[in-house]
Amino acid sequence: MRTVSFIDLGSIEYEKGWAFQEKLFNETIQTKIGLRNKSISKKTITHNYLLFCEHPHVYTLGKTGSEENLLLDSDELKEKNATYHRINRGGDITYHGPGQIVGYPIFDLDHFFTDIGKYLRCLEESIILTLADFNIVAGRIKGATGVWIDPENKNTARKICAIGVRTSRWVTMHGFALNVNTNLDYFDNIIPCGIKDKSVTSMKAEIGQEIPIEKVKKRIKFHFEELFRMKLINKNQ
Repeated sequence: MRTVSFIDLGSIEYEKGWAFQEKLFNETIQTKIGLRNKSISKKTITHNYLLFCEHPHVYTLGKTGSEENLLLDSDELKEKNATYHRINRGGDITYHGPGQIVGYPIFDLDHFFTDIGKYLRCLEESIILTLADFNIVAGRIKGATGVWIDPENKNTARKICAIGVRTSRWVTMHGFALNVNTNLDYFDNIIPCGIKDKSVTSMKAEIGQEIPIEKVKKRIKFHFEELFRMKLINKNQ
């Protein structure tokens, strides 16, 4: 069974978390390039990582998104104690903040399967199964990556987990953001993922009480191990 290093970064500024992702991502890319051109030993292997963290209030816009979906100017961002970054993942705008589990898999998909669609579906499935562990029924909406509550009902469908990734040479970065005890008011300042006719929710909003975030992390890790047929090994940063 393949092993994957698990690192919980705790609460970390978005820029620092992004830089750490980029470091691991680029190291993996360079290893793959070296193996291909035979500049390093063929016994060298790439490493896989799963990072968890929480970010202070931040809005991020994917490379295919529109800045019109951010409804705040720079002064209003300061008033909200929030920052804004245009980044290199797919997708549109989303919010990260306290009470949200952000997961960043830095995976070499050559170790798993070289199918981006399947990879995205596995990310979604890990969250759908985790929510089921807390008696929350969730699913998918065709053509709208992420995890949704009441996905079949266009009037009440609401997103509980956003997903956006970047890949190069079958190496992944960025990932998912699951709203656990998140302050949903911050989503009022954007058009989440560029979708105007759908709302956003959290586990706390669905259940009606705060949920221990460590319990949720534990279940996500379990489902990752099952879906990707791997073993997570705790590693210090």
